[in-house]
Amino acid sequence: MLNRVSAFWARCELAAAAILAVGVTGLILLNVITRSLNNALFWVDEAAIYTMVWMTFLGASAAIHYRQQVAITILTDALPRPAQRVAAKLVDVLVFVFACAMLYFCWRWYLPLDIWTAGFDAMAFQGATFNFIYAEPTSTIGIPKWIVWLVMPLFSAGAFLHALAHLLDFSPPETGAREIAT
Repeated sequence: MLNRVSAFWARCELAAAAILAVGVTGLILLNVITRSLNNALFWVDEAAIYTMVWMTFLGASAAIHYRQQVAITILTDALPRPAQRVAAKLVDVLVFVFACAMLYFCWRWYLPLDIWTAGFDAMAFQGATFNFIYAEPTSTIGIPKWIVWLVMPLFSAGAFLHALAHLLDFSPPETGAREIAT
């Protein structure tokens, strides 16, 4: 069941990343056109950067599900098959620990219970916690940066889900050299 939820979430992440990739392309094209007409829209640069960041983090989380994250396999490829399985499970444990740490740090960063206790009043929250996450706007777009940074807890939750699914799956993982489809 958890594997199916992880697979569904990874498909959603990839679909969103694909849409964001189209968005980055459109924003860059808009930037080229407006600059060539000597009428640059400065917010487009910032929007393209944020769009690319979201695309990257969503794609990275999906890569964890598909076990396509960046890896150096020179050592594990030389190991016998049982040792490769142990090494793959060790990697699953390390990715899970990383995802747990990311969730913890995002919780500490956003402090959702504290902002709720402050009645969603950013000034009261800042005074009580000295955390200014809800006060800082983006440079040119003008939206609160905490909205842009929501990709971090989203990535962390996705990485946690995929890593947990891998940890609880005791079927032999794919090991050895990975082929890149062309």
